[in-house]
Amino acid sequence: QVQLVESGGGLVQAGGSLRLSCAASGSIFSINAMRWYRQAPGKQRELVASITSGGMTNNADSVKGRFTISRDNAKNTVYLQMNSLKPEATAVYYCTAAIQPTGSKYRYGYWGQGTQVTVSS
Repeated sequence: QVQLVESGGGLVQAGGSLRLSCAASGSIFSINAMRWYRQAPGKQRELVASITSGGMTNNADSVKGRFTISRDNAKNTVYLQMNSLKPEATAVYYCTAAIQPTGSKYRYGYWGQGTQVTVSS
């Protein structure tokens, strides 16, 4: 059974930094794109950053220059380094990955349980 587990969230002051991690585990044959989303209270879930299996990245305009997505394919882990955090970054952050389980011909989308990030002003 495949699962994603996020970690690294917490409370930080505006201007501070946090590093989120998301580790995929289970019977995994391959992982394609990995992404970070966030959902603030009362708002829709939005895409923050994505990274392909080859390392190509794309960030939302609102976080460009401050957030960096990276991955360690050997560890099946994706990271989100968040610098110069602003109060509007307060949200639950979710990772998602397109994973082909061992023995399957198909790739499925998996989601983590989310990790809370709170930025105080």
